[in-house]
Amino acid sequence: MPSALPLADPAPADGLLPASVTADASSRNFGVYLHVPFCRVRCGYCDFNTYTAEELRGAKRSDYAGQAIDEVHQAAHVIAASGLPARPVSTVFFGGGTPTMLPVTDLTAMLSSVVDTWGLVPGAEVTTEANPDSVDLDYLLALRAAGFTRVSFGMQSAVPHVLATLERTHDPARVPLVVEWARQAGLQVSLDLIYGTPGESIEDWRASVEHALAQSPDHISAYALIVEDGTKLARQIRRGELAMPDDDLQADMYELVDGLLTGAGYSWYEVSNWARGDRGADGIPGVGRPAESDSDYRSRHNLAYWQGHDWWGIGPGAHSHVGGVRWWNVKHPAAYADRIGAGLSPAAGRETLDDETRRVERVLLSTRIRQGLAISDLTPQGRTAVAGLIADELVDARAAMHGTIELTLRGRLLADAVVRRLLED
Repeated sequence: MPSALPLADPAPADGLLPASVTADASSRNFGVYLHVPFCRVRCGYCDFNTYTAEELRGAKRSDYAGQAIDEVHQAAHVIAASGLPARPVSTVFFGGGTPTMLPVTDLTAMLSSVVDTWGLVPGAEVTTEANPDSVDLDYLLALRAAGFTRVSFGMQSAVPHVLATLERTHDPARVPLVVEWARQAGLQVSLDLIYGTPGESIEDWRASVEHALAQSPDHISAYALIVEDGTKLARQIRRGELAMPDDDLQADMYELVDGLLTGAGYSWYEVSNWARGDRGADGIPGVGRPAESDSDYRSRHNLAYWQGHDWWGIGPGAHSHVGGVRWWNVKHPAAYADRIGAGLSPAAGRETLDDETRRVERVLLSTRIRQGLAISDLTPQGRTAVAGLIADELVDARAAMHGTIELTLRGRLLADAVVRRLLED
């Protein structure tokens, strides 16, 4: 969740949504994101809306769970008053920050408020992010007992000098321990990695990927390091203390991680995400893919973002999307607490997406996932571009024969260029 909020229309103090959000609402999944904006230290590369103890300025971490629960209740009122149908929650995701900096009783109380308010669909996915040094076995057992199904650990790297540049605080030796504890607790496990850190070699990256694979997680995410304006990392690069990430090296690192993960039985389902045992029902990746099931290790919550479903974001700076209306909360925990305490919507701004914007976003997001974009959803000009993309080995020819845009490995490296060609007039 980037720290900078976009400019848009003011949000109403009561948070009510326009009647347009009710159209086809029953056909869309409903997810809940709970943002926990606390970190022990601020990593130099991080642009998320997070705060260390010294940055809270009047907000109390101990009060946060109660405020988030109040926003859940407020959201339920807004949903009913706006005429939206009652829908149980398909996915719940606790992100941050570091959600597991809170006592486990706070996280379980927040989850209970979601369940008591809306209910969960059978087999709902409930995830929390965690740092390897922020949990122990008892904490993970308590999460599972409360209904959590999945934990995503911020591993980032297994190489000490890379972790030091990123200012991550955990010991790489901690990762096998927390993965084993999560398995003992009965939780699915995802590991998050970052590649392209200044000073990281291709062999450093190989060591990190192999270390992650040695833990046999259910899911792995691998993100290229992006230098965000205003971060400590950006200042270090500007002063010449660190080198700017090299695009060609990052491309090599992406090809390496994809090859290693594919060889180990993982399948990509989004440009930066791979899951264990993720194949189509007929054996063709991306074609005839089965419905969500216990054997599906993809992040269903993140898929809902890419597929344009509805989600309600709880917490400071959290973003929401319901039926083509998008809004975001005030950023600072103190401002958030003031709005919640006064019974006001914490939304800072919102926008209603027009048909053209929604079409463009559908192309942008659907192209990134292996399920892909239906060629029939493109304009005539976009459909004309498909043959050239196949010839350039950016789009998979077999999937295209089945009516779907699916990126090749080369296409994933050039995904933005593919989208531009599909959207050309």
